[in-house]
Amino acid sequence: MKTKSIVQLVAVLLCAFGCNNEVTNKTKVEEKATFKYEPNWESLYKHEAAPEWFQDAKLGIYFHWGPYSVPAFGSAWYPHNMYKDKGRVRRHHEETYGDILEFGYEDFIPMFKAEKFDPEDWAELFKNTGAKFAGPVAQHHDGFAMWHSEVNPWNAGDMGPKRDILGDIFKSLEKRDIKTIATFHHARNGQRNANKPDQWKNGYDSHYVYHPDLPTATTDPKLRKLFGNWDTIDEFNQYWLDQVNEVVDKYNPDILWYDSWLNLIPEDKRMQMAAHHFNNGLKHNKEVVVAHKQDDLPLELSVLDFEQGGRRDVHPMPWLTDITLGKSRWMYVEGHEYKTADLVIRNMIDVWSKNGIVLLNVSPRADGVINQEQRAILKQIGDWLKVHGEAVYGTRQHTIFGYGTASAGDGHHGGQSATVKYTANDVRFTVAKDKKAMYVFFLGKPEAGKRISLRSIGGYHRNIPPGPIKNITLLGSDVEVKWELTSGDFFLTMPDKDLNELATVFKFELE
Repeated sequence: MKTKSIVQLVAVLLCAFGCNNEVTNKTKVEEKATFKYEPNWESLYKHEAAPEWFQDAKLGIYFHWGPYSVPAFGSAWYPHNMYKDKGRVRRHHEETYGDILEFGYEDFIPMFKAEKFDPEDWAELFKNTGAKFAGPVAQHHDGFAMWHSEVNPWNAGDMGPKRDILGDIFKSLEKRDIKTIATFHHARNGQRNANKPDQWKNGYDSHYVYHPDLPTATTDPKLRKLFGNWDTIDEFNQYWLDQVNEVVDKYNPDILWYDSWLNLIPEDKRMQMAAHHFNNGLKHNKEVVVAHKQDDLPLELSVLDFEQGGRRDVHPMPWLTDITLGKSRWMYVEGHEYKTADLVIRNMIDVWSKNGIVLLNVSPRADGVINQEQRAILKQIGDWLKVHGEAVYGTRQHTIFGYGTASAGDGHHGGQSATVKYTANDVRFTVAKDKKAMYVFFLGKPEAGKRISLRSIGGYHRNIPPGPIKNITLLGSDVEVKWELTSGDFFLTMPDKDLNELATVFKFELE
């Protein structure tokens, strides 16, 4: 009888525990379903800045492409420079297209036809390069929207290409399970200099130079929207927000990325933007990201980007750098040279070793062609990643990034340069998430047969791998790798074949 009572009691307790657990799980699901971000920092801080998929991705691709691609001269700041009273862009414009009073920036739009744009080809190119997220410059400083917009009358759906560039490339990317990014640079489009006495010199915070005698001072109801020339800056700020929200609502990007000058947008608008993006992510069951430069958003909810540069050391928070294949230009410029694949790959490895992610820019021609020079570099990057991808994707930083002899100059926008000339004397590390492997990169081709001491692994003060070394292999090869760990040092002998010209990678299998 006593035994029966005990059994009954246990059954009741198990039932109570199970029912309580079921209620708890149901409550958590309901809370998640009903949670909504509010447009204030306290609420927005609850958002995870860098979800795991983003940390795993390591490489994304975007592209500067728009009406500014038509002249293919100077830089993507052509719309700014053509209205200045002096300079080579203004001279080129007048010599090629005529006086700015007769041929304005808006006249490039019908010439921007994008007739050879093939989103399927581009998406496949990005996939083969190894990109895990990709997308367009949704709107540059010039005020032209690269999506079919109901908010902005100056858009690719109604003018120029007369097709939804952003929507088309997103569809092709999503078919390939590539995450999407939309980048916005239009905070600077708003005209902030109409009441300043020295319009020519004080126009930096507004993309278009302002002067009462220039076309940029137009009061035409439609044209003034292109030049950001609103009656009040408050009206522009709402226009800025409405365009971002439209892209979020229509296309559900995984990442929103902002160029400098986001700080020009009032704090309340930035909070509204973030809340809308985060709530849309909840609605579509997406872990979304927002990225920015400088101090334009709190790091508790966003990812910091370094333009054309990177951090000098390992950082505990994931970060981002945007770099371009052009030696310095972001849009397609006739005759402009490109970086070499070895320079790009080695600098990306440095970023990855420091807990960073790379956003790589390509520059299509106005007709929609990504030229063979860029495609050749992208193929080399993709081919290298096909062999060495396990040392990149899904990895995390080691306690130190590595060591070497290369000198890293300052970046143009903070951090170090993105064009450091690394060699095989420079070594970088990454570690598998499960700590079962550590990867050692030589940023070049080491000398075959050379016995190398890895001072950051061996020695009394060594920075040891996460676990004992079980075996070492050369990624992309089945050659035997000789190694020796002594009480005072670690030695690795370079194989006599299969060393990679771009970067050679060894896998340290750990117990």
